[in-house]
Amino acid sequence: MGGKVVHTSNSRTLIKSNLRNYSMFFMLILIMLVFGPLVGWTNFTGRNITNIFFQFSYVLILATGMVQCIIIQGIDLSVGSVCAFIGALSAYVYNTGVGMVVTVAVALIIGFVIGAFQGWFVAYPKVPAFIVTLAGMMLFRGLTYIVTKVNPVSLNDYVYSYLATGTVDGDLLQMEEAVFMDHYPTPFIFAIIVLIIFWVMEFMNRKKKIDNGFEVAPQMLFFAKLIIVSALVIVIAERFAQYRGLPIVVIVLGITIGIFHFVLKNTVLGRYIYAVGGNSRSAKLSGINTEFITFIVFCFMGVCAGLAAVISTGYMNSALPQAGNLFELDAIAACYIGGVSASGGIGSVVGVVVGALVMGAINNGMSLMNLGQHYQYVVKAIILLLAVFYDVQSRRKAGLG
Repeated sequence: MGGKVVHTSNSRTLIKSNLRNYSMFFMLILIMLVFGPLVGWTNFTGRNITNIFFQFSYVLILATGMVQCIIIQGIDLSVGSVCAFIGALSAYVYNTGVGMVVTVAVALIIGFVIGAFQGWFVAYPKVPAFIVTLAGMMLFRGLTYIVTKVNPVSLNDYVYSYLATGTVDGDLLQMEEAVFMDHYPTPFIFAIIVLIIFWVMEFMNRKKKIDNGFEVAPQMLFFAKLIIVSALVIVIAERFAQYRGLPIVVIVLGITIGIFHFVLKNTVLGRYIYAVGGNSRSAKLSGINTEFITFIVFCFMGVCAGLAAVISTGYMNSALPQAGNLFELDAIAACYIGGVSASGGIGSVVGVVVGALVMGAINNGMSLMNLGQHYQYVVKAIILLLAVFYDVQSRRKAGLG
């Protein structure tokens, strides 16, 4: 008497409705397993897993911003050129001796301003995002060549690159001896903190749904999800612990992904973003300021591009005029592979992170096999085409398109 009624979905219905979200996890595991015997299982070593995050962290960051653009049925084709432009400016700023904190802050501010500049044209005069950002791609590539005079901008010291390629254990703490069975300890500590936050948020979200009468997953599947995710986090932490310890860029990624995941899933702004993407006209009639939401989303994209610029410049240890080439392809492909709908209104930050890791695993596996970059372009193009084809077919079968 007086107890809450828990509405649970049956397992088959739940899996079917989330097939796309589940399939990308299986795709990532399958890709790693396929490449395993072809490269002598070196793709599972701690060194290689760490290098994947070093090499493809910019994709994860850009995809975190790009998913929001695609959810509102927009796109940003300029992110590669913006990364090159901000990377060059940030290198000049850093070389004045102001330090890394100021350099990162300047990069984020420039990114925000660029995002606001492009977002205004998309949101208010209603210029199509494709056209605005295509113009932005050419504009900021040209500005990059102008400010660099088509020459690389070298950095004064290694500290700039530390954010992209440094580790907490091996560099900051300068630990010469392993602590946990020849493993660095910080990855395990970070993993435990992340998992505590994850479990608390999952239980809170489940309780919130139950309190509001929404359907939730059966308890067995709910706990199975928690256990599987926790196992994956611990395995990745163990790989990091084998080689140099916790990468600093992983902490940056964790904070960035956490912030935008929270915004999309737990705030009014996030609900408005999905509403605008689902049906902009209905959202407008419901009282949502769709122009401002679009403007804010492009500002977010600009900030992500600024952060990605610092990370990619640090990884290369210099600002190159040709930097950022096809960054937009990787970010957009990561979004569609990660479950974002080409029709807007559907997508998640966690999904595109997995999508970006899929792209990283493919690139890494092909590199370990000594296959040229031209082969990687072919494979990425095919995967992108199949991902969008799958989305279109799924929506057609569901009667949504």
